Amino acid sequence: MPYNIVLVEPEIPTNTGNIGRLSLASGSNLHLVKPFGFELSDSRLKRAGLDYWKHISVHIYDSIDEFYAENKDKNMVYLSSHAEKDHYAIPYEDDMFFVFGKESVGLPDDITTQYPDKLYKIPMYSDKIRSLNLANAVSIVVYEGIRNSIL
Repeated sequence: MPYNIVLVEPEIPTNTGNIGRLSLASGSNLHLVKPFGFELSDSRLKRAGLDYWKHISVHIYDSIDEFYAENKDKNMVYLSSHAEKDHYAIPYEDDMFFVFGKESVGLPDDITTQYPDKLYKIPMYSDKIRSLNLANAVSIVVYEGIRNSIL
């Protein structure tokens, strides 16, 4: 294992704090791609991550280009509510990168059109909802990977 959780331009500090705590609990690395909708010193981020933030393996990038330059040739999958394949079909592997978009609009179109074969969604069974909370979505995908690795 460990996995890599990538948040592209996260906007909500409490989501990022909760995902940071999840990354530590799951043994995953957290990758944050700027610009952020908050400051890393935001008290809501720290409160959601509790006193665990100092133990989290976090990598910060100034742009998506910098992220790709530093992580070229890594095994990445992308999560989007617009994908065709469910997250159950992800071929989970050690050191895999799970890339999530920002809360308001998801992943940029240039990413989803460039990697359609690596695009997955979490199924939703109501037409009354557009998407899940980002922290919940990350939890579902990461722990499905852990479940797969122990079977």
